[in-house]
Amino acid sequence: MSLANLFSPINLGDISLKHRVVMAPLTRSRSAQPGDIPQALNVEYYQQRASAGLIITEATQVSPQGKGYAFTPGIHSEQQIQGWKAITDAVHAKGSKIVLQLWHVGRISHSAIQLNGELPVAPSAIAPEGQAFTEQGFLDFETPRALESNEIASIVEQFKQAAINAKQAGFDGVEVHAANGYLLDQFLKDGTNQRSDNYGGSIENRARLTLEVTAAVAEVWGSGRVGVRISPTGTFNSMSDSRPQALFNHLTEQLSPMNLAYLHVVENFAGASNEGFSFAQIRSRFAGAYMANGGYGAESAEQAIANDSTDVVSFGAPFIANPDLPERFKQGADLNELDQDTLYGGGAKGYTDYPSLVTVSS
Repeated sequence: MSLANLFSPINLGDISLKHRVVMAPLTRSRSAQPGDIPQALNVEYYQQRASAGLIITEATQVSPQGKGYAFTPGIHSEQQIQGWKAITDAVHAKGSKIVLQLWHVGRISHSAIQLNGELPVAPSAIAPEGQAFTEQGFLDFETPRALESNEIASIVEQFKQAAINAKQAGFDGVEVHAANGYLLDQFLKDGTNQRSDNYGGSIENRARLTLEVTAAVAEVWGSGRVGVRISPTGTFNSMSDSRPQALFNHLTEQLSPMNLAYLHVVENFAGASNEGFSFAQIRSRFAGAYMANGGYGAESAEQAIANDSTDVVSFGAPFIANPDLPERFKQGADLNELDQDTLYGGGAKGYTDYPSLVTVSS
């Protein structure tokens, strides 16, 4: 099958891509300690995958409060900024583009991770199911503290400062993480947001924080270098909404006039319930580039672009196991098998030791 569409160039706002095979954000929990600092091993990992049309980094803490998983990187200290600068330089040297995913986990954290042992924050004091991944191992999630109305501005500021820091680190743009059950998604969905102020209740109110964060980040970067990631049907991290189509149609309609680089939509993820949901309605409401994510292969991605159901496709797990994924797609080569046991934490094993086609043939 021809992959002419998948390997055609495109501009995502002000970010020009050589082709449309995008590396999705992938948490790998391998930053240097103490300090959650990107290190040489991370430089090698991203440089290996720099044949991607665009790399979206692993989710990155916008602040100490935004941290939810052990060993994940941040973008709130000078050491972290310099660690990321080594990565952006390496990716640019290979001719690719890279954007930083900005992340506040909200309630998906634990007091063992938070500064001074404070409780994680959330829109409402509702505990998720499951356990937090901490430096002390897995601990049961706690009931978070509901943010006060006068604290919301500080959340917006955390994202804005992280965007400033990302610019200093040499990125080509940033992605606002409003998906997969983290803080902005918690505000969006009524299963986790039971507030009665201007950030709760109606769809318009629940969308407010995501829109304010996106606007603040766009002030730093210019809207054409900002993407937003959403997961309308995602149930990961104990998420639910009573009217997801209406909610995300509204959010998309509000994001569209901002002239963003792209809207990154998680269409399939662990536990997603897509029954009765139309991603085509999201696509039709967004004037900019639509990026699809979730379970795509080369042929299905090509078909989706040909059918105009998406503009670009991001690939997650295949990029972990195949550092040269675009070339494998082009050649129709077999893909390496993913080692699930080495996804989170550890060293080079299952991180930078997956073979490329050049390695295999030499």
